[in-house]
Amino acid sequence: MLHPSYTDLMEVVNSDVEPGEQPVVQSRYSIVMATSRRARQIVAGEEPLVDGNGKKPLSVAVDELYKSKIRILSEEEAEEEMAKEEAAKEEDSSDRNDTEEQADTEEQTDTEEENDAEEQTSVYEQVEDEKEAE
Repeated sequence: MLHPSYTDLMEVVNSDVEPGEQPVVQSRYSIVMATSRRARQIVAGEEPLVDGNGKKPLSVAVDELYKSKIRILSEEEAEEEMAKEEAAKEEDSSDRNDTEEQADTEEQTDTEEENDAEEQTSVYEQVEDEKEAE
């Protein structure tokens, strides 16, 4: 027997739903999919949000869901979250590109300064050579 039961998990997940609204979770399948996805995240290295000493990742994911440390999003909420994540990635990418362009510009400036210094040195050497020739 699974503890907490699917019924208990569904009650916890749907506890924020107002009377008359569509429940977020209507089947065991939604619970299974959500907890398995979270278990894969834990296996991939994410920190558990509850004490998971000696427990398998799936059991930890079920505990997290039961203790409301994670929640299952409705389709609308999931789409909003995806849009936010994509916008954040694009912003991060543009920030990285700006930093790279700035580094390239600084490197180019340093190279130009070195070339100017070399030209000045060669001009100085030519002047000394001309003085010695006189």
